[in-house]
Amino acid sequence: MKKQILILIFSVLPTFAFAAGGGAQLESAPIDTSDMESVKRGAKHFIDYCLSCHAASYMRYNRIARDTGMTDAELREELIFTTNAKGEPTKVGSLMKVAMTDDYAKTAFGTTVPDLTLTARARGADWLYTYLKTFYVDPYRPTGMNNLVFPDVSMPNVLSSLQGLQKAVYKTETRQGVEVETVDRLELAQPGSMTAEEFDVFVADLVNFMVYLGEPVLNERKSLGIKVLIFLVIFFVFAYLLKKEYWKDVH
Repeated sequence: MKKQILILIFSVLPTFAFAAGGGAQLESAPIDTSDMESVKRGAKHFIDYCLSCHAASYMRYNRIARDTGMTDAELREELIFTTNAKGEPTKVGSLMKVAMTDDYAKTAFGTTVPDLTLTARARGADWLYTYLKTFYVDPYRPTGMNNLVFPDVSMPNVLSSLQGLQKAVYKTETRQGVEVETVDRLELAQPGSMTAEEFDVFVADLVNFMVYLGEPVLNERKSLGIKVLIFLVIFFVFAYLLKKEYWKDVH
């Protein structure tokens, strides 16, 4: 029975790996959620390039302002550009929702658009970082773009004006006796407004914000964890001395 379970596990592992990564080598994302300036820049990038379609409906604007040290005035100037159903400016305490409905998304993109609040926790920072950098031109896709990490993705490359357009360079591999063409690497076919180094920083800031978005208390949790460990070390010393005091007559 145990042998059958092990065989089943090892048979499905490759499927999970392919689904998670699309066969692409993930890059290491330079993430530091304690860098609130990076988080603030990432929030601005998120508002400018993601929030028109993707909601972050479990996060409130004023939570971002509080954690990054922004005032309400700065928040309105830099992050809030929408109005409510009555045409009034969105309140600073509002959730980060979008007007796009699932029906419209299915018509426009062929699928519903996911909420991005927990995407970094579900996919991982490295996956997001690599995904945003590996769009390439594919004339056979409805949007004209494909992605190494997420093959046949429905999302257009909203960052193409910054990164430029990449083309795929293919190589031939033999798999189970059959020759297949796979993507060897991506090359820049048309430059964007940013250099490669500038775009890497841009994406790193965006992913850094999305990691923060998935767990805003991450820094507090880490800080608390260190304090708890220090307390346990100190408590151990006193507990050990107390134990010696109680048992000194026995020994």
